[in-house]
Amino acid sequence: MACWSAENATNAYLRTMRMGKNAKEPNGAEFISALAAGNNAQFTVVACGGASDSTTLALAAAAQQTGGRIVCILRDEEKQYSSKINLGANANNVEFVIGDAKDLLLNIYKDSDFVAIDCNLENHEAIISALQEKAKHNQNNNNTIVLGYNAFCKESWRNSALKTQLLPIGEGLLLTRTRKSKSNWVVKVDKCTGEKHVFRVRSYVGRVI
Repeated sequence: MACWSAENATNAYLRTMRMGKNAKEPNGAEFISALAAGNNAQFTVVACGGASDSTTLALAAAAQQTGGRIVCILRDEEKQYSSKINLGANANNVEFVIGDAKDLLLNIYKDSDFVAIDCNLENHEAIISALQEKAKHNQNNNNTIVLGYNAFCKESWRNSALKTQLLPIGEGLLLTRTRKSKSNWVVKVDKCTGEKHVFRVRSYVGRVI
């Protein structure tokens, strides 16, 4: 994921506002879109508890801004049919997949750099926790933003052990950015004696907001 782009964030925000005119009640959609586009997300995956809504629409707008890919995971064909109706013409920019969100995210879509999880999913906490754990052992240099939306719909966030930050935006957002641990070897040479000293420097960022 590239550095923050204010231009992408602004354009995606405005694009979402225009697209949202035909959508149902917003869910912090503009913020979500700006967050994904501003971070230049190239591979976005959203796991829905029901049919696609304004969140998927927002992420589709962000993908159009960055030229990225967006995949929407649904539970069954009925939800897919409803999702296409909800998104209208914008559905053409989304790849719909039916299956188990946790399994798909940890395997088929493990290289995604922006993940949105509907907290209406029964196992949303297990999915977010698994993604955080996966990041610790990730061999790639990229980091992933994991976003739980509709957080206020579930009271579990009050006593949740998840390492996320709750944002009171829309119906509530749980935000975390995962990165793998890094270690570097640093060699210092004593100018007086000529001796070499080798140090191992480790750094790990589990959450960056």
